[in-house]
Amino acid sequence: MEKKQKQILHIDVNNAFLSWTAMDRLAQGEKVDIREIEAVIGGDESKRSGIVLAKSMKAKKRGVYTGETLYQARLKCPNLQVFKGDYKSYKKHSNDLYNLLLQYTDKIERFSIDECFLDMTEYLGNDTLLNKAYEISKKVKNELGFTVNIGVAHNKLLAKMASDFTKPDRVHTLFEEEIPTKMWTLPVSELFMIGKKTLPALYKMHIKTIGDLAKQDKQEMIKKFGKHGLMMWEYSKGIDKSEVHYLEEKPKGIGNSVTLPMDLVEKEKIEKVLLTLTEQVTYRLRKYNMYANVVNVQLRTKDFKDFSHQKKLMNATSNTKDVYNVAKELLDEMYKKGTFIRLVGLRVDNLIDKDEVQLSLFNNDEEKKQEKLDEVVDKLKEKYGYNSVTRAGKLHSEEIIKFKDSD
Repeated sequence: MEKKQKQILHIDVNNAFLSWTAMDRLAQGEKVDIREIEAVIGGDESKRSGIVLAKSMKAKKRGVYTGETLYQARLKCPNLQVFKGDYKSYKKHSNDLYNLLLQYTDKIERFSIDECFLDMTEYLGNDTLLNKAYEISKKVKNELGFTVNIGVAHNKLLAKMASDFTKPDRVHTLFEEEIPTKMWTLPVSELFMIGKKTLPALYKMHIKTIGDLAKQDKQEMIKKFGKHGLMMWEYSKGIDKSEVHYLEEKPKGIGNSVTLPMDLVEKEKIEKVLLTLTEQVTYRLRKYNMYANVVNVQLRTKDFKDFSHQKKLMNATSNTKDVYNVAKELLDEMYKKGTFIRLVGLRVDNLIDKDEVQLSLFNNDEEKKQEKLDEVVDKLKEKYGYNSVTRAGKLHSEEIIKFKDSD
């Protein structure tokens, strides 16, 4: 089988320490949002070693930069207000972000306290990587209260580079065909993993831009810089084969949503999209050997109004048919005839390990037969690819969701 092209996102919290401190202060009743004034997060100002850890946009405009001393920052910005950092709080906000991202993929590499790589290769279903990026961006802003930049690419390097483009609160792509126009024109100092010590040597070779570096002879770069030379040369061409390194963790909830390429008004078509989402979510549920106790369905109208209903199950399950039946009940409760829907989401919560489930007295042969069917379908998907086996009821929903991809 042909190897799938990787689908990678890089999530970078905009001005993390300042944003998170601002949120904490506002939650405690403070009236002033420090993101809107000349402010920095810094160390102990009584010590000469106190430095700027994060700065507001207004402080940045006055020339304040991360890493300089607070003394230097005050010379440029006399009205500067300095606030202490709170690592415990930052860790909590970072964990909130991580737990939100787990709704989209289990393969998350925490690159730093405010950055994550996401491997979405197996978790897109029939949606696009760019759609998911915008969905995550909106969800982080609405649910967590801060903004992120998201880089969209086919490897970690390009995703990281893309997330560093114009800020804040932006989604940027950097696909292979975009490298000449979006990356090669940048100063060579902006290429990931090029340090200050290497720059003078590159400048002596008349290498000023990433494009200049990409034109160099590979063997000459290796001869002059060794393994680092090879890495710089490959990075300048957008080559990166590194994997997203993630920890296997049991999720607290599993969900997926899709922004539709065209608004749907027929409930039957929405049900078919819901079936696709149910299959994706329950497949992941079974991979973890977990059962769900709660099912939640989300709808977004064409006017961007969100609705969601949830239901607690009588018996925990990972059964696709059971979850889908509950999801349809929830859809019946919340859908008003004639409403145009642009997003459909499904989530299961209150997860427990399969071993913790007590067998119900009401388990019947039909349920056991359904579990066997799910097991067979899962094995076929793992062997031949996720989309190799499709339930009859899903066929039209995949046409609906794929519509945008064929534009």
